[in-house]
Amino acid sequence: MKNKILITLILLSWSVCFSQQKITWEDLAQVKFTEKFFPAYGESFLYPKFLPSVKSLEGKQVSITGYFLSIDPREKLYILSKGPMSSCFFCGVGGPETAIELQFTSKQTFKTDAIVTITGTLKLNADDVEHFNYILTGCKGQLIN
Repeated sequence: MKNKILITLILLSWSVCFSQQKITWEDLAQVKFTEKFFPAYGESFLYPKFLPSVKSLEGKQVSITGYFLSIDPREKLYILSKGPMSSCFFCGVGGPETAIELQFTSKQTFKTDAIVTITGTLKLNADDVEHFNYILTGCKGQLIN
């Protein structure tokens, strides 16, 4: 009987640790930005201060739905955006919290502006201005429409 309880507890903890968590764009909006000067680039960039609710997601496997943007397929630069290409943050419509850099395990064939759900491990990035503040690694995607 004790073994059955122990095995059940182990399986339950394993499923909680390794299951994906569905997140929303509102979850990722829990960040404050200040301008910070980066001497290596000679200019200021928006520097994120991730609030505790976002920090708690770091390193976890998450799933989020948005618009797929194929920025440079040759360089494997893909983004998931809260809005379509015509209204993404590059056009001044949103902030950096409305886009996620995607690092896939294989080549992608989604078309720009396809609505997809992406699953991957969330990495928070404050200091490397050559990458987005939110990065999903080991991504897998599913076409929604």
